[in-house]
Amino acid sequence: MRRRQLLVSALVSVLVIFTLALAACGGRPEPTAPAEQPAATEAPAATEAPAATEAPAAGEVVTETEQAAGAEEVTATEEVTGAEEVTSTEETTSTEASTETAAAGAGGTIKIATQTPLSGPQSAVGVSIKNGAQLAMEQRAAEFQELGITLELVPFDDQATPDIGVANAKQIVGDPGILCMVGHYNSGVMIPSMEEYHNAGLAAVSPANTNPVVTERGYLEVNRVVGRDDIQGVVGEQFAFNDLGIKSVYIIHDKTAYGQGVAEFFRQAAEKDGMQVLGFEGTEEQANFDSIITPILAANPEMVYFGGIFSQAGILFKQAREKGVTAVFMGPDGLDSSELAGLGGDAVVGMYYSTVAAPPSVYPEAAQFITDYEARFGEQAQPFSPQAYDSMNICLDAIKRGLEANGGEIPTRAQVTEEVRATTDFQGITGSVTFNSIGDKAVATYFVLQVTSADPAEWNNNELVKSLDIEAPTE
Repeated sequence: MRRRQLLVSALVSVLVIFTLALAACGGRPEPTAPAEQPAATEAPAATEAPAATEAPAAGEVVTETEQAAGAEEVTATEEVTGAEEVTSTEETTSTEASTETAAAGAGGTIKIATQTPLSGPQSAVGVSIKNGAQLAMEQRAAEFQELGITLELVPFDDQATPDIGVANAKQIVGDPGILCMVGHYNSGVMIPSMEEYHNAGLAAVSPANTNPVVTERGYLEVNRVVGRDDIQGVVGEQFAFNDLGIKSVYIIHDKTAYGQGVAEFFRQAAEKDGMQVLGFEGTEEQANFDSIITPILAANPEMVYFGGIFSQAGILFKQAREKGVTAVFMGPDGLDSSELAGLGGDAVVGMYYSTVAAPPSVYPEAAQFITDYEARFGEQAQPFSPQAYDSMNICLDAIKRGLEANGGEIPTRAQVTEEVRATTDFQGITGSVTFNSIGDKAVATYFVLQVTSADPAEWNNNELVKSLDIEAPTE
């Protein structure tokens, strides 16, 4: 009996040990899942973006200090995009690779970025471009809410600087919630930045870039709603030669891809027509143009043509007049800003400029836009803001077609890129837009205007002298 009890006790002990062993191997509770990251809808919505008269708020754009640091990574990504911070090139590359999956990291939010100079001497136009795009998004927010989609504008300040534009572009493509980009203002910023958009398969619609290289690289992602400088330069020269009877010209440019490019096209056309080109010089000077004005005075041309931006041209023209230059002044659409009148004063009254944009008042369909813009932002719309409005709507239409094709699921970047390029007969406030095979506006309008007042508030009332509809080259 005693032996039987001992045997039973031993068996019970073995069973207890075995049970404990099983519990140690597989009986632990599952670890608690980590808390979810904040949804994209928690980021600042488009309607929270600042008005044009306000400084860009933290949480909306990369600050001037952060961008000026020169790092290829912008460390305030969370503030800029509302997404997780990208901390290394490897993480950025990894994130870019994920953009082909629908709704990656986006939830019910679709983001569209803008890139323009929001600070610095070109901010008058850059902010207005951002505002035009913002207005279009705000006006269609309810339409997309009905589809279960929240729209978010993500504005970036490229400061008209190529390195900053590229750094921002890396941040833009690193956020998989961004499905389209509206920008830039400067071709010299767009050309290097578009390599990032192309590599990441992100559609970009430009409201302002005119250098031929922008589309001639043949990137499916890159499109523009305005004309080209190889045509604009010729339009300006033909007006000078045929309409004004100019026989001699002194050409200055700002050494940028845009300014030097359009100046070169003007020069080629002038030489072909037999117009005397008495000088062709580039300068990055911003304040004292004595070294440029002295040879102009010596050459005594009938016209001075400046290829560049209003922030430089206004000062140059004012100093040239003060020092006795009597030539007719002319330039391209980089001069198309009320700031030119503010800087140049009486010196720019009577001058001519060609443009691919023209004042918003030139477009009959833009009347409501002008009213809405002034009510929303408290100032008049600058040239290129209507083009930005159309560019944003082209992005939104492409995204909406992608949503419909996917049964309501957020489209991939590749789908949006294809839909943007397929844009045909889009009826915008600046006219009809059809993209050709390389992303140019198939038929673009080129304008020549004359400045009628030194008052910046009267800029949009400049006299329209000529307009030409010209088909874009495809080769």
